Amino acid sequence: METPTKSGKTHIGRKISRIREIRGIKQDFLAVELGVSQQTISKIEQSEEVEEATLEKIAGVLGVSAEAIKNFNEDAILSIISNTFTSNDSSTINAINMQCTFNPLDKVVELYERLLASEREKMEILKNGNQ
Repeated sequence: METPTKSGKTHIGRKISRIREIRGIKQDFLAVELGVSQQTISKIEQSEEVEEATLEKIAGVLGVSAEAIKNFNEDAILSIISNTFTSNDSSTINAINMQCTFNPLDKVVELYERLLASEREKMEILKNGNQ
């Protein structure tokens, strides 16, 4: 889903927006990190072009390079995912649909009881050692 504009150039603002969304970053967070308002981020994401210095700062917050933003191509990413995330066995499906066969709270209680028992043993050793 390349984002060309009428002038034939790619829309850098849309690429920033899409990468931000993929990374799970909100405009507010990006704004705080860059020391600007959320409205400024919105304007940047609507801009066809972004100044190189600003692009570098945004790239740093997004955890990618400025070049990665410029060359971002959602079609390529979707193609890679669809071509690599296939499995003829059920291991992948089982990993995704994992259901706990135990109650996590029971495990916490079990660990707590073991910790208490260990502490009691330590106390007994200390009491016997001091006598």
